[in-house]
Amino acid sequence: MKGKRTSLPPTARGLAAGPCTKAAVVAAAVILLTGCGGGGTAEQEAAPSSGPAPGTVTTAPDGVQEVTLQTQDDYVFTPDSFTVAPGEVRLTVVNVAEQTTHNLRFTPGDGPAPIQPEISLLAPGESRTIEFAVTAPGDYGFECSFHTQLGQFGTMTVSG
Repeated sequence: MKGKRTSLPPTARGLAAGPCTKAAVVAAAVILLTGCGGGGTAEQEAAPSSGPAPGTVTTAPDGVQEVTLQTQDDYVFTPDSFTVAPGEVRLTVVNVAEQTTHNLRFTPGDGPAPIQPEISLLAPGESRTIEFAVTAPGDYGFECSFHTQLGQFGTMTVSG
């Protein structure tokens, strides 16, 4: 067997050259794969990567209470409840679903007072924001009217 040459394809011959060549190939692959990451949609890339967790109520510089909910392919709001104080509310819903379209409306006839603004259509990857004022303390139900039969409900509590 001594002196017998193995016929390797050109790419394999380069890899058999030694540890420096192998390291260079691995480094090039890592750089290539890193450069290919992040192929999401513009909507996904525009979404903030950090910030309060869904359902966390914060106060914006303009004094409006802000809260974000998520909805996904499993027909739930995340979280399905949150609490605000009486006053102005800015509610954002982010649809992180891959396939399912959702909406959000405050359930008609459920709550101490009607809340009219709603998000009528939210395709996968989209987010929308509504603003409204609440003055009457109590529980206000909200729903995805497309999926009430699947139990996609939530509750906003206005503290007293």
